[in-house]
Amino acid sequence: MEKVKKIPQRKCIGCAERRDKGDLVRVVRTPDGEIRLDSTGRAAGRGAYLCKSKKCLARARKSHRLETNLGVEIPEAVYAALESEIADD
Repeated sequence: MEKVKKIPQRKCIGCAERRDKGDLVRVVRTPDGEIRLDSTGRAAGRGAYLCKSKKCLARARKSHRLETNLGVEIPEAVYAALESEIADD
């Protein structure tokens, strides 16, 4: 019998839907306080996940969910990077 690999699920902070971890964009607050996108999903630090959807990004930005989840002010450059990451997909 072949073992079935379990795909990790994460919750989008924009729409609150559970999705496969690979389908989401991770924003991480590193231990030294830097905020950046984590394309590998393995960077050390506190992470928050967003769907690759402009609607979810807009909802999360309007309600300050990234700030709440990560506990720090989010620089404008991070939002710009998120927008370009989402526009690519």
